Amino acid sequence: MPIDSPHSNTHRRATTMSKPAFTFKGLMAPVFTPFNYDSQKSLNLAIIPQYAEYLAKKKITGILVNGTTGEGTSMSITERKAVATAWANAVKTTKQHLMIQVGGASLPDVLELAKHAESIKADSILCLPELYFKPTTAPQLTEYLQMVGKAAPNTPLFYYHIQMFTNVNVHMGQFLETLGDKIPNFAGIKFTSSSLDEGIQALYADNKKYTVFLGNDQLINAGSADGMDSFIVTTLNMLPEYSQEILAQWKGGNVSKAREMQAKLTKAVMDITQYGSWVASMKIAMFLLTPIEVGPARSPLITLPLEMQTSMAKDLQTLGFQIKM
Repeated sequence: MPIDSPHSNTHRRATTMSKPAFTFKGLMAPVFTPFNYDSQKSLNLAIIPQYAEYLAKKKITGILVNGTTGEGTSMSITERKAVATAWANAVKTTKQHLMIQVGGASLPDVLELAKHAESIKADSILCLPELYFKPTTAPQLTEYLQMVGKAAPNTPLFYYHIQMFTNVNVHMGQFLETLGDKIPNFAGIKFTSSSLDEGIQALYADNKKYTVFLGNDQLINAGSADGMDSFIVTTLNMLPEYSQEILAQWKGGNVSKAREMQAKLTKAVMDITQYGSWVASMKIAMFLLTPIEVGPARSPLITLPLEMQTSMAKDLQTLGFQIKM
């Protein structure tokens, strides 16, 4: 669980012009963007307060908006701002840490989204790299993130490392070792990769200066074994107890129990994602396992057909989950 209380003064970002503080540790849910079942798959912002309350009751104290799970790159700039604003309003009640992903668009739009995130008092910002004129070196990536950092100078900035989608292969350990103070509000990375050796180098870079969020549901146990303590994983939306229990068992020194819980979570992930793309299948799992209706995946993703949804429901029942249909 996070070491700082969501109700503490340190939980919100610093408001001075000095380097903004970032103290969040633990589990952060990358939330789905709720869409309606209409021809446009329009935004369903009305459900977001209920969504935030649901996660708060599950003891999830951190929220990531407009990331991969949130289909941020499938929305217009206006839509992304609307979703971010809806969550900013919701967390005023739930007191959850709010991180907003601003990348995956043209640079002027990325800078506009960063400014908007700061204006609505996001606690932190996450940013993908440039996706067309891709950075190939640490200095190129640094230059890009410097521009984003300057657009929202009072908000902690994180880099989103997800090679499987971006094909940006700058080594994160080496990048963080060379960064120094070139980006005053830079706080760390979201590391969505199975290359744990690289993730661990990033974690220990520059005397553990940066926060590293591991973004792999199936490696929470392995990451914990290597010293990681912060995770942003999709299954926190519908199966938060598993990740929470893994961390609790590690804290209590029960390695075998942590490994057992990871095996159960991994099995659930495999049963869910065998039916389609990550986000599309996880959205169906969210419907089956929770009271929150996040709707379909938006194009270019394809929503799972009914027969696959039914098969997933049967698989989850076999694993012992109560499902709705």
